[in-house]
Amino acid sequence: MAPVMGQTQTLKTRWTDSVTPQNVHQEYPRPQMVRDEWVNLNGTWQYAINGKWGEILVPFPVESKLSRVQKTLKPSDTLHYHRNFRKFEGARTHLLHIGASDWKTRIEVNGQIVGEHEGGFDPITLDITDALSSEREVQSLDIFVTDPTDSGPQPRGKQVLKPGGIFYVPTSGIWQTVWMEPVHDTFYISDLDIHADPTTGKITVAPTTNNGEKGYVEVEVLQNGKRLARAEALGKTEVTVRNPKLWSPESPTLYDLKIKLVGDDGRVFDEVKSYTAFRKFSIERDKDGVKKFFLNGKPYFLMGTLDQGFWPDGLFTAPTDEALKYDLEVQKRLGFNFIRKHVKVEPARWYYHCDKLGLLVMQDMPSGDRSIGPNDPDIVRTPESAAIFKKELKAMIDSLKNHPSIFSWVVFNEGWGQFDTVAMADWTQKYDQTRLAHAVTGWADRGVGAFKDPHIYPGPGAPTPDANRALLLGEYGGLGLPIPGHMWQESGWGYQSYKTQDELTNAFCDLMFQLRILKGNGLSGAVYTQTTDVETETNGLMTYDRAMLKMDEKRITQAIKDVYKPAPKIEVLLPTSEQVAQKWLVTTVNPGSDWVSAKSWKGESERIGGFGTPETPGSIVRSRWDTPDIWLRRSFAIKETVTDGVYLKVSHDDDVEVYLDGKLVFKAGGWTTSYKLVKLGGIKAGNHQLRIHVHQNQGGQYIDAGLVRVK
Repeated sequence: MAPVMGQTQTLKTRWTDSVTPQNVHQEYPRPQMVRDEWVNLNGTWQYAINGKWGEILVPFPVESKLSRVQKTLKPSDTLHYHRNFRKFEGARTHLLHIGASDWKTRIEVNGQIVGEHEGGFDPITLDITDALSSEREVQSLDIFVTDPTDSGPQPRGKQVLKPGGIFYVPTSGIWQTVWMEPVHDTFYISDLDIHADPTTGKITVAPTTNNGEKGYVEVEVLQNGKRLARAEALGKTEVTVRNPKLWSPESPTLYDLKIKLVGDDGRVFDEVKSYTAFRKFSIERDKDGVKKFFLNGKPYFLMGTLDQGFWPDGLFTAPTDEALKYDLEVQKRLGFNFIRKHVKVEPARWYYHCDKLGLLVMQDMPSGDRSIGPNDPDIVRTPESAAIFKKELKAMIDSLKNHPSIFSWVVFNEGWGQFDTVAMADWTQKYDQTRLAHAVTGWADRGVGAFKDPHIYPGPGAPTPDANRALLLGEYGGLGLPIPGHMWQESGWGYQSYKTQDELTNAFCDLMFQLRILKGNGLSGAVYTQTTDVETETNGLMTYDRAMLKMDEKRITQAIKDVYKPAPKIEVLLPTSEQVAQKWLVTTVNPGSDWVSAKSWKGESERIGGFGTPETPGSIVRSRWDTPDIWLRRSFAIKETVTDGVYLKVSHDDDVEVYLDGKLVFKAGGWTTSYKLVKLGGIKAGNHQLRIHVHQNQGGQYIDAGLVRVK
């Protein structure tokens, strides 16, 4: 068992030092099916790997700092947990719950195997009653876990044995709360299926019982402790709320539920508390006939973040429930209305906080197996791998199905493990018809699912229109700023990096302006990368330790708020070559130091834009340019003076300098993967000339430009 590689041992959060064996994650872990009597088994356990015993703090993964172990579990290792516990009094059924354990888990009570489970993200519930001893005051619990991490085909998300880049330290073993509760010895509720219909006000509660038998189900609906409605029926029960208030990020109205399982003689066998909300998600045509995301029957623009849910001290496991909620509170405060939970499933309390705070959730299925490129066919999984993926996808939906905040399931991310795309998207949509099935985010689009969704860095950029799907920008941004003293390692990276908080704030605000422009192209939403720095990635809104918001909060909050405004109208003054090829005078021979003012250039010829190599992301190449430098110029006329709102529209890869009538109006290093607007101010009526020089550094290369007026 080796030490975790690449981790700065001293990096911790404001909550790290407050975690003790006595207080670790003591909250009731399942907010949508609450029983009053239960016992939390988190805390100090014994553990062994290869026969060597020590102490571990559960539920933190063995690789994490907070586990007090901080070592990597190899695929050949078995992680053995042990602790003792006491029975509940009386002849009652004992249920043991493990929120999640990654990946293959075997549970023994008093030396007897009570269950085995494969899956790293879904809860485990076992009836351990028959293994309990009436002759022993103290019972023994042993849990054995193996985890292949990235050496197996199972869903794992960003976990790898050799972390680096966009892949991180693995999470092995128990990483969510372990707890136990007593239920009736013969008859109890094992699951709930809750649906609230916003058109009728009807709440349907369908319990599953331990033995499959139906009982009388009594349902009370309450709000602020006041009973609004009550109903009772055999099995599935319907209860109606008059004039229900709809749930939305702006008004996250929840209705509390009391649910009783009652016998023929009126005896109560089980009682649980839950909650629900009235809301509707759909893809519909707006007044202009464009497919959009709709919330509660109205077009709704989604402004979200990519949220990976990693912690420097706990990895997959937040140090405390307060910490788990903190990330959400920051995003809500900044003005975001949704979160894309990226290739990870969180504990139930994370979704509970989203439900309460009012944050929509787009939930990724964790990735696994092999990857494909944007233009490759689907992979062919082994039967074992395909079965694992389907089982865990179903388990994810089943475990999260009652959370009102979740509006979409994402089946595949960027071609990771992508197989049978059409069939998998179709199954997902049919299995949960109350939400949207998002087939593929990023690339390898198969034309199915609720959204068409590219990833454009740094962007932003809009997908090309689709007659049958809403347009979503699934990832963009990734603007980086390393903050010494708050980093996982001494160095880090972003898709574009900046040196100061002011520079980063300016770049972020510019992205938000560009995004608002794209709304006019039919965009339904966008996902900024990302909530926090993660290990070597320094492109978070916050540092990895959550100690700092890396930009000026007032400015970025206003910039996010402005995105929700209607998209401004765009008047083309000088067209780019995006739609129709435009003529330029071009040379790749250095025209000399007076190129800005010279009447002609050596080697110039008339060619059509854009210029570059076709493999360059975001390019629309009509004339190949593959030399280190290119100079281009174009004359044009403006009929009427425009006093303000004139912007240069440009896409460049790499370094560019742009002159308008001999004056430098834009200079930038690096690259873009989409067209961006640069404010110039006004322009007078008459004849003008645009001159551009671009220098290629590495990778792709491209240049195209024009002028627009933003009204």
